Amino acid sequence: MPRPTAAQLAYGSATVIFSTLAMLLLSQTSSGLGVAVIALAALGLGLLVALTVPLPKSRHAAAPATAAAAEERVPVQRATVPSAAAPESVYEVAPSGTRGPAGP
Repeated sequence: MPRPTAAQLAYGSATVIFSTLAMLLLSQTSSGLGVAVIALAALGLGLLVALTVPLPKSRHAAAPATAAAAEERVPVQRATVPSAAAPESVYEVAPSGTRGPAGP
């Protein structure tokens, strides 16, 4: 498992502290069991926030992804059909400019 980044630690810790204070103030609990439940809920929330912080992309992981993306962007080579193989009409223009039947 990769080590947590500074951002993950900071966001997770801030979430635990502020959510614990907010829940203790809003619930106005004074029992030990209530404080323990609130502390566990705040720890779970802090862990969730720390895990959802986006991780920076490493250079090693980004290199194969860009190579694969570059391969996908290469256009497909298409074969062209010569124009003599598919005439547009049965009539061709004679050298004198008059129209006549194509072929012998």
